[in-house]
Amino acid sequence: MSNTAKTLAVAGAVAAALTSAVVTPAAAQSKEKCYGVSLAGQNDCAAGPGTTCAGTSTVDYQGNAWTLVDAGTCEGMELPAMADGTAREGSLEPLERDLPA
Repeated sequence: MSNTAKTLAVAGAVAAALTSAVVTPAAAQSKEKCYGVSLAGQNDCAAGPGTTCAGTSTVDYQGNAWTLVDAGTCEGMELPAMADGTAREGSLEPLERDLPA
């Protein structure tokens, strides 16, 4: 392989590495924390007092537990109504509903 070909191969590898490094943070920015939408044990983090992090929520749709969702989709998610018929919605802030007893 000639020096020119080797140089092009290395340059291509460096460009690919830089591109993937740039794409990763952009993909992370397209997500947002959505409270009150995860099932018990399926939250991403922050499940309120007495819990540590991911997978520690104990109630379906626990209001103080969040899950990462696509940006702009949290508040429009379709969720089952509460037992009394009140509608549930996701929130960008912690909620006071569906907290463990």
